[in-house]
Amino acid sequence: MEHDLTVGKPSKVLWLFCLPLFGSIIFQQLYNLADSLVAGKFIGEDALAAVGNGYEITLVFLAFAFGCNIGCSVVTSRLYGEKRFGAVKSCIYTAIIATTAICIILTILGIFLTKPLLKIINTPDNIIDDSSLYLDIYIYGLIFVFIYNVSTGIFSAFGDSKTPFIFLAISSVSNIFVDILFVAVFKMGIAGVAWATFICQAISAILAFVIVIKRVKNLPVDEEKVKMFSLPCLKDMAIVAIPSTIQQSFISVGNILIQSVINTFGSSAIAGYSAAVKLNNLMITSLTTVGNGISNYTAQNLGSSKIDRIHEGFKSGIKMVIILCLPFIVLYFTVGKYLLYLFMDSTSTDALNVGMMFLRIVSPFYFIIAAKLVADGILRGTSNMVYFMIATFTDLILRVALAFILSTSLGTNGIWISWPIGWTISMALSIMFYFKVFKKIKKIYAK
Repeated sequence: MEHDLTVGKPSKVLWLFCLPLFGSIIFQQLYNLADSLVAGKFIGEDALAAVGNGYEITLVFLAFAFGCNIGCSVVTSRLYGEKRFGAVKSCIYTAIIATTAICIILTILGIFLTKPLLKIINTPDNIIDDSSLYLDIYIYGLIFVFIYNVSTGIFSAFGDSKTPFIFLAISSVSNIFVDILFVAVFKMGIAGVAWATFICQAISAILAFVIVIKRVKNLPVDEEKVKMFSLPCLKDMAIVAIPSTIQQSFISVGNILIQSVINTFGSSAIAGYSAAVKLNNLMITSLTTVGNGISNYTAQNLGSSKIDRIHEGFKSGIKMVIILCLPFIVLYFTVGKYLLYLFMDSTSTDALNVGMMFLRIVSPFYFIIAAKLVADGILRGTSNMVYFMIATFTDLILRVALAFILSTSLGTNGIWISWPIGWTISMALSIMFYFKVFKKIKKIYAK
């Protein structure tokens, strides 16, 4: 199921490669959607708020997993495009060892720091214990999150987006049924929601890892010596992984700061935001994954010195994400209220109103963030991480600052307005940086 992304019509190649990635992340988001849905429907509004509150902190850990994924994926893609299979194997083994070490450190830190962090972000007393319980169980399964992410990065580097899609589809659907079983039948409360996710993530991670190792061993043999740990490979991956991790971590910290502002408006506002942001993240994370796929496409073509295909990929990527955004925008803006009913009932009036306003203010601007993520994907694929970080931090700083400022006069609506402002300015920067980088690469390879 491996595919060479350096041949074929770019638009077709990207659709065939990125669409399963898009589907995969949709199913991955079902984990979180299922947790919130079951918590809200079978336990109550406070449980929904607790899961949503804890979710923002899990994104900090996911930032490190994402960095391991994209660092391994981009470097391996480039080597794969160059047909240096010995170096590919060395980088993959190095990534697995480094990822495991990072995960162990984060697990230890997480065990001791989650409760204090929940207090720092103004978590209301009525949900802090459930938020802490949910996070503790999540941290126990952190190794599976990291294993799955690095395995997915390797699949993507090989041009295989279908295998992780299959795993996620099965485990995500299973998670819904296990959630309901543990909460509705066994009456395990928030712990049942967390353990269901733990079990299903563990199964998908182990299966993905076993198949990855088998694929790596079956790669052709070349003259390059295979090393179990390679410092040059680690350095190359770190150049991509560290900025990506910092970027994602700061976004997560920014979201936690925004969450701290939302928390001051009470548990109903937290519940409404928790439900709406799950729907929002379904879209944004899916677009981010498409951007990751474009990074792999860019890296493979850069490795094969096919520079014109990178610009063709940029144009095709923009068209693709616009098409993918349109149904979500229409759905969220017009019938967002009924989607929010999945997480709460009609008696949660205040929470519903908060969630509806979030979706109606933010969703029309998905086109903007989609264009930014396509440009970011190419910047990552060419290892131009400084430009990538400038554009991303601009968005983050604006959104956090404006959330604090506008919330004082406009309430929660002021927080939501900060999203499209940050997205628009950072999109303009990302597009500008893309054209600057492409012009530079074009000149270098023309020599």
